[in-house]
Amino acid sequence: MSSNPIKLGIVGVGKIVRDQHLPALAKDQDYRLVAAASRHGKVEDIPNFPMIEAMLDATPELEAVSLCMPPQFRYDAARLALAAKKHVFLEKPPGATVSEVEDLKALATANGVCLFASWHSRYAPAVEAARAFLGSTTIRSAAINWKEDVRRWHPNQEWIWAPGGFGVFDPGINALSIATHILPPMFISSAELDFPENRAAPIAAHIAFRTSNGLPVTMELDWRQTGPQSWDILADTEAGSMVLSGGGSKLAIDGRVVHEEPEAEYPMLYKRFADIVRAGTSDVDLAPLQHVADAFMLGKRNVVEAFFD
Repeated sequence: MSSNPIKLGIVGVGKIVRDQHLPALAKDQDYRLVAAASRHGKVEDIPNFPMIEAMLDATPELEAVSLCMPPQFRYDAARLALAAKKHVFLEKPPGATVSEVEDLKALATANGVCLFASWHSRYAPAVEAARAFLGSTTIRSAAINWKEDVRRWHPNQEWIWAPGGFGVFDPGINALSIATHILPPMFISSAELDFPENRAAPIAAHIAFRTSNGLPVTMELDWRQTGPQSWDILADTEAGSMVLSGGGSKLAIDGRVVHEEPEAEYPMLYKRFADIVRAGTSDVDLAPLQHVADAFMLGKRNVVEAFFD
């Protein structure tokens, strides 16, 4: 821990902040949470503001901000913070478009501050073990199965169905953040996206990737899953069959669990952010977001029955 904790403001006090960010920050002595800005939510025992502009004006001592509002609204807030020379933590996905985040990268460099695209699923406990295993063998094929119940994980969150809200790619980009970290570089060859007739974002996606050497990778995303939820990446390799399950929390080879630990993604994210702030660097990998953009560009649109929460 530094003798001087980073003075942090948080913007967008919604479910993810209450469930993950605030508990992680409460245990992290590298930070002192000094302000929050949100139209609807508040954080107890610190000053709260309705907008980021008011927060920046009233708390000049802020050194960094964590932006947790929906991606459609993140770019303008990030520009304000970077222009005010604050380090910026971007919840995933880091923006609504690739070009927005590219502009933020340039602005961070111009202002001498740090930008962090926080792909939390990459910090799941078994991800590095899976990466090491796959790096030690030859992969024959891989599959990504990410299926969950939107009613459970995103109740009454209408923004996620709006243009720019990503739909099923909101959780799907978590899978892509892991896949782009543990698998060889890959490219979408075909995609089909299922749009409910009453929604502007997809509820399911079926994607085929290939790598430069022809390795096939399939991806199935679905937000209509009931019962057990599925967050798995599978690979057939010369060293055995790998299953990375539980969103990256458990690794099994040929059915034998070889790595499993309690989840600590957000504490690890904030550790990484503190490291890059103190090193004066940035960490902005756009590969997961680029794959989502490619899926929308190449994907065939299927209209399916209306969906209601």
